Amino acid sequence: MADNTFTPPGVADFFPPAIFGWVTKPMVLVVLSVVIIAAFFLAATRKLALVPGRFQFAAESVYDLGRNTIARERIGAQDFQPYVPFILTLFCFVLVNNIFGIVPLVQFPTMAHIGFPMALAFLLVFPVYHYVGIKRHGLKGYLRNQFIVPGVPKPVLWGLLIPTEVILKFFFDPLTLAIRVFAAMFAGHLLVMVFVLGGEFLLLHAGPLLKPVSLISFLFAIGITLLEAFIQVLQAYIFATLSAHYISRSLASDH
Repeated sequence: MADNTFTPPGVADFFPPAIFGWVTKPMVLVVLSVVIIAAFFLAATRKLALVPGRFQFAAESVYDLGRNTIARERIGAQDFQPYVPFILTLFCFVLVNNIFGIVPLVQFPTMAHIGFPMALAFLLVFPVYHYVGIKRHGLKGYLRNQFIVPGVPKPVLWGLLIPTEVILKFFFDPLTLAIRVFAAMFAGHLLVMVFVLGGEFLLLHAGPLLKPVSLISFLFAIGITLLEAFIQVLQAYIFATLSAHYISRSLASDH
């Protein structure tokens, strides 16, 4: 805001200046999220009891969600167990970095930076996806299983279906996995900033008749923040669920 003119928030607000050197706020938050997750589970499991206290119950609930609701349901009862730590870690990591967006003084959802969900999708989820498929079926069997459709004429198979499947599985599938959580975090946080900064502008710079409208803007900001909190949890769940689904698809013998 300059010369009493409202300047709406935009993409530039998602790129805060470096804290020191090349270290930025999102980088610090990513490291902090790992510390928080590790500390939470270490503290919750330090003194396990048959009748859990609140802290242990919370940790067990998160673990049960990752193990049974996500991994077991999506991958299957026979194959899910080895992938529980991976799926649970993905869920917790995305969840904490999303929730940073509504934490006072922090107020920055790390997943609103496209690089972080892209790194998760392209460097973690899909390498695991391809690795477990090759381990299960062998390289030749995996490639046949993923890219060859029986009964399709060879010109169509090699000229259309195989190139399409390669592009989907190596580019578009991980891209859409990353964009889904990025877009939700970016849009939600941008809306909150619009109503907060708009309310502040009306309160401080608008005429007497418009100043009461700032209260409406702040109320919208609160409502959107509550909605954003729900979406943050939901997007972490969706990211982990889709990751488990991809692993299940890689392990399956038929597509």
